[in-house]
Amino acid sequence: MPKGLIHVYTGEGKGKTTAAFGLAERAAGHGRKVLVLQFLKSGTRESGEIVSARNSGIKVIKFNDQTTPLFDRDASPERIRDSVKKAIAVSMEEIKSGLYDIVILDEFNTVLKCGFATMKDAREIIDAKPERLELVFTGRGAPQELIELADYVTEMRLIKHPFKNGVKARKGIEF
Repeated sequence: MPKGLIHVYTGEGKGKTTAAFGLAERAAGHGRKVLVLQFLKSGTRESGEIVSARNSGIKVIKFNDQTTPLFDRDASPERIRDSVKKAIAVSMEEIKSGLYDIVILDEFNTVLKCGFATMKDAREIIDAKPERLELVFTGRGAPQELIELADYVTEMRLIKHPFKNGVKARKGIEF
């Protein structure tokens, strides 16, 4: 396989995780081994992407003891920071294993934006990747330094969303 590249899906709009899972499904359809590492996702429910991915043979590791302060105002920043540190260690082991063709670090940009990890952590992840590994970072607020390191950068721009009119997230559409 040729040299793996670095992708960043960021922005305020909907679809960053969905785009990454779409890439994962495409790769799995071509026999590639894919791992999704989910940071800051609620541990209370499985999204449609996770169900579909697991049915396609995609490995998903969801760090259930984390939640984003965007959705849980009572989340303890110290607890999240400790959990993210442990999750990064697990992620590094998985990345270094050489078992995967693509690794997706879902919501890692948000982890950086919220200060639960640093660009030093991101650089260490990038430096640890086997040469052929495709690495994908998703989440709002990707730092400029990560954008500069990436080969692909896609920004999802929010123009209109029903949430602003009180419509709650719907199963099969938003999760």
